[in-house]
This record gives sequence, C-alpha cells and structure tokens, in this order.
Amino acid sequence: MRTIESIKKSLNNGEFDTLLSHIYCRPAEQLQPYRERIGRVAEGFTKEFERDEKTEAAIFSAPGRTEIGGNHTDHQRGKVLTGSVDLDAIACAAPNGTGTVRIFSEGYGMTAVDCSELAPVKEEENTTKSIIRGMLAAIAEKGYPVTGFDAYITSDVPGGSGLSSSACFEVLVGVILNGLFCKNEISLAEIARIGQYAENVYFGKPSGLLDQMGCALGGIVSIDFLKKEAPEYHEVEFDFASAGYALCIIDTGGDHSDLTGDYAAVPAEMKSVAEALGKEVLSEVDEKEFYRAVPELRKQLGDRAVMRAIHYYADCRRVEQQVEALEQNAFDRFLGLVTESGYSSYMYLQNVDTYRDPAHQPVALALAMAGHYLKGRGARRVHGGGFAGTIQAFVPLDMVDEFRAGMDSVLGQGACRVTYIRPLGGCVLVD
Repeated sequence: MRTIESIKKSLNNGEFDTLLSHIYCRPAEQLQPYRERIGRVAEGFTKEFERDEKTEAAIFSAPGRTEIGGNHTDHQRGKVLTGSVDLDAIACAAPNGTGTVRIFSEGYGMTAVDCSELAPVKEEENTTKSIIRGMLAAIAEKGYPVTGFDAYITSDVPGGSGLSSSACFEVLVGVILNGLFCKNEISLAEIARIGQYAENVYFGKPSGLLDQMGCALGGIVSIDFLKKEAPEYHEVEFDFASAGYALCIIDTGGDHSDLTGDYAAVPAEMKSVAEALGKEVLSEVDEKEFYRAVPELRKQLGDRAVMRAIHYYADCRRVEQQVEALEQNAFDRFLGLVTESGYSSYMYLQNVDTYRDPAHQPVALALAMAGHYLKGRGARRVHGGGFAGTIQAFVPLDMVDEFRAGMDSVLGQGACRVTYIRPLGGCVLVD
C-alpha cells in the first residue's frame, strides 16, 4: 500500500492516468474529475478516521452493471447478458488494528461491525450492517483472518436505477477484504457469490447472482445459471461506441414503494409453471414439454403465468443469439434482438406497468418517447425489474445529444445517462 500523501502526489503527476482512462473509458483530457474524486475519498478517509497523510492505504473500485439481455431470466437459473458500466463506487481503505470494521459512505454515514460477532442478526435484516457482517463471515469461513479496517466510500451508482447499487457495494466490500486480508487470492466470481450469500442469509433478500456477477467480473459477460453452485460465464469482447452507438439508461421516475407484490409475482408465477411440471425452476423444464402442457397449465395457473414462461424461454434463446451477433460484429442483428426482448417483456412478461393507475404509466411512456426520439433507429427495452425504474436504449452517436435532451424534457433533467461498458469489474485502483 501507499501513503495517502503518495497517492495524492501520483494522482497529480498523472501516474494513474493510463489505468483511469482504461477503466472509465475516457481520454486523458477528460480525467480530471476522476483524479479529483479519488483525491476526495483519500482526503475523506484521513478526516473521518483521524489519520494523517503518512497512513498507508489503498483505493478500491466496483462498478454498477446493466442488463443487456435476459429480462427476469436469472431467478429461473436461465441465461443473461450483462455488462459493467463506467459508474462505480470507490473506497479508500486500510486496516485499523482493532476488531471493528468501520465503513463511512457519503450520503449514508458510518456503519460499524464487530468482527468477533459474525452470526446473522435478525434485527439487522435489510440494513447495510447485515451485508458487511455476512461478507466478513464468509471470508472468515474460508480461513482468512478477519480483523478491523476503516473505509471511506463514495458512489455515483444511483440507487433504484437498475444499475445494481447494492451489488456494487457488496463487490466493493469484497475486493477491500480480498486486498487487505486475502492477498487477492479470492476470484471475482467467488466474491460475487459471497455478496449473494450476504444478501440472501444476512440481509434477508432471496436474490439471484446476476447483479453481483455483473458488477464483479467487468466487461460484457454472458452467464448461464443452470448449475446453481457454479454458473458458467463467457466474456464477450465488443465496444458499442466502435459500432457507432451509445448505451443510455433512462430513469423513468417511477416509484417502487408499492410494487413488492408485482415484482414477487414474476418469479413466483414462473416457478409455479416449473413446479406444475415437476421441477424447481424453468431452466430444468424442457421447452417442448412446456408447450405440450400449455392447455393444462392454463386451466391450473391462468394465462399470465403461461405467458411469462413463454417470455423466459424466448429471452434465454435471445441471449445466445445476442452473443453470437456481437461476436460476429453483426450489430444490426443485435439491435433487432434487443427490440424483440423489449416487446416480449411488454407483451408476455408484462412488467412494464401494473395498470392499477392508467393515468400514471412512466415506463410505458418512456418507451414510447424513446421510440419517438430514435426515429426508427437504435433500440429500446425495459431494463431490470420493470414496473418502475429504468429503460435502456442503444442510441446512434450522432443522435445522442438530441435524444438525451428529448428524454430529459419529458422525464426531468438528468433522467437520461450515457454510459460506457467498463472493461474491469471489482479491482484495486491504487495499492
């Protein structure tokens, strides 16, 4: 590790510029905000934890992620296509010589966890403390010494954006632990699994592994979740900008607060189809067997469950086709598949709106307006869980400014974010 003083000096003299340019997909002349941000977390670390500039520390980073293909397929152990983005959380961290982990996050404050007490705490469910405790427990279970450290974190991955801010935080804590105590011996895929474990067992959320894998691995990655304990993943080399397109994430401004039941119904109904056919999840059910059973499934489960299963099989197949299109540099074919996925989510998965309030349909409106501003070019689709939150659009580079201005005029300033696929996942920026 370097002293805080050395980190700041190296930032100012451009020593880290090549790495920063690679990670954040920006030319050297646009790196000053990134240099300043790293300097700010180093300064925040010294002030919050009363350390001087001779303290040795390291800078860690974990990106947000975007879903490129496979909408609501991961919880059925299906196939997805994901990509890490240039928005991330960064931390300045160092051991503190105590038995307490102290993490200060800008905008959220301080969280402290006693390393000697690592069993799940029921009262901590749905809190940041539970995530930290769960990850400490998983690392300790692997035989690594778990001792106290201090970390100062800032993040530009917005919560509720579909970019997986919670998984980003989990991966960031994982790479900090890996770097400070595990000699970086734990793979990024295993860090993703540790994050999922903490979220499932300690936080109390039965989530899949998609978000954590997308944040941890970096770049564009296709993942097949059929093997529950060992998902298979494949890195896909492709640069959207080189194809003449920007990837935009548009916040529709929809409110998630009353949608728990709507989200829960999607995996529940898909699983009900699998169970009716004697399996746990749809990935275990042969598609031909499913279609033969549709008449009986309709009677037993209703039409929506059947249509959601139809979407599942088609979107898993589209993931395979998207990967093939990107690897063959057939970007027009890829865009067509994105559009097909969007229509399937709208018509069959039905996660665009609840229709309880016909006067308020932000996701549907955002999709309509994105189509209007794209003028027959590019592609757009619902992104992530649906019902509220975000949509995704692939926008020709010559239309980006007009598209962003149009979407912002409808949904609010800053609603449309232009993102880039980051080539690295969770990592040590400076050690």
